[in-house]
Amino acid sequence: MDMMQYLDAIGADLINVTRLFGLEDAVLTAENPRITWRAWAEAEEYRCRCLCGDAAVERAVPVPPQEADERLQELHRKRAARRLVRQTMYELCREVTGIHPPWGSLTGIRPTHLMQEAIARGMGEDAAKRYVTETFDVTPEKADLLWEIAQVQGCLPPPEDRWMDVYIGIPFCTTRCTYCSFSSGELGKGKLVEPYLDALFREMDEACRVIPDSGRQLRAVYVGGGTPTSLHEDQLRRLLDRMMLRFPGAMEYTVEAGRPDTITPGKLAAIRDAGVGRISINPQTMNDETLRIIGRAHTAQQVVDGYAMAREAGIRHINMDVIAGLPGETVDDFARTMDWALRLKPESLTVHTLAIKRATRLHFENYRFPTGVEATQMVNLGMRTARALGLEPYYLYRQKNMAGNLENIGYAQPGHACQYNVDIMEETTHILALGAGGISKRIYEDEGHIGRAPNVANIEHYIARVDEMIGRKRELFGV
Repeated sequence: MDMMQYLDAIGADLINVTRLFGLEDAVLTAENPRITWRAWAEAEEYRCRCLCGDAAVERAVPVPPQEADERLQELHRKRAARRLVRQTMYELCREVTGIHPPWGSLTGIRPTHLMQEAIARGMGEDAAKRYVTETFDVTPEKADLLWEIAQVQGCLPPPEDRWMDVYIGIPFCTTRCTYCSFSSGELGKGKLVEPYLDALFREMDEACRVIPDSGRQLRAVYVGGGTPTSLHEDQLRRLLDRMMLRFPGAMEYTVEAGRPDTITPGKLAAIRDAGVGRISINPQTMNDETLRIIGRAHTAQQVVDGYAMAREAGIRHINMDVIAGLPGETVDDFARTMDWALRLKPESLTVHTLAIKRATRLHFENYRFPTGVEATQMVNLGMRTARALGLEPYYLYRQKNMAGNLENIGYAQPGHACQYNVDIMEETTHILALGAGGISKRIYEDEGHIGRAPNVANIEHYIARVDEMIGRKRELFGV
């Protein structure tokens, strides 16, 4: 019963824990670290002890029982061992610093899984909330939020093995946002667009067969990027015509129209005529100076004009994305963005918290960012605005290096939750991803893992190797 066999490479997880408290990585990684830990198995228990000077925390959990399926037994024991070490490290850091992170000891990106897990075990509201607050030290406010999201998701069509979503990626933008780390390129003169569409159409023509050949049904289709509306009107219409030809009958269709300066009446007509019911027009902020800093290359007025144009075109559902914690912004700046949200009345609103990643330019530039307290005030203001618009939270996810150790929350009018967003964030539904940088996913629920088939991110490589990308999908889904 060797516990250490389950703790290989756990060092990165423990660093994520110490970062919740603002501690430098060196507290664990220096030649003479300030924090040390030891784990062992003893008398049918896993035990862990963490030390920092005179402070010490020791915890124990029962070893998961033997199971007929040895593979599942190993999986459950590994999870128990790793969770124990993370929890013990968390308790030590909280004792040493006196800080209580809003999401407690959780470092993963999908805390909703824990609430769903509690509900699946038959817990009612009070018991489920106690489970996440007492086991993971999540604040009561965050536990309430998780419960509400779980209730909304419980009204959606349940995730089942027979369903498959489709993602179609358009990796072009008119300019690149300074915070962006997605696989996308600036449109430039557009010389790669037609060769890219030729390759994408070939992938769509061939990969569409994976759904029926694997015995599954289409659930939702999402056209993302990049900025799909950076295509010319004719190109966008051809894309949507091919999409509806190869992937008809989905529960929902979404097209991102994130940059308002890329929207035209002709593009909106193409979206409407194709039968797409949901688009995103994403200001991120309604402050022109911030838009300049983050490289958006449009104005707040263009956002207003884009919404008016979409309403006139008869688009039934518009989503708005905003970001809390952008460089140079104050709480008052974010409040102005929320005032505009109240005026524009989107059917759904996603409030992101800025996460600075190494791959972004902002990581290297000397901007003044809102404090964790300010970011928390912004996120809370986003929630109040969503409530005032009659929206309810329906999905949530977290990222590393987020301001204030907060979260991203999607809100929507009752009956307007985006099925694809729930599926992709909760990782409960198979995904067939087409285009450069797309990652197809096969969910092995009984085995507790996810198989992946990534497409190459480089646009020119994708064009040259599209047949290989098709083959990867067929291999992943066994067809």
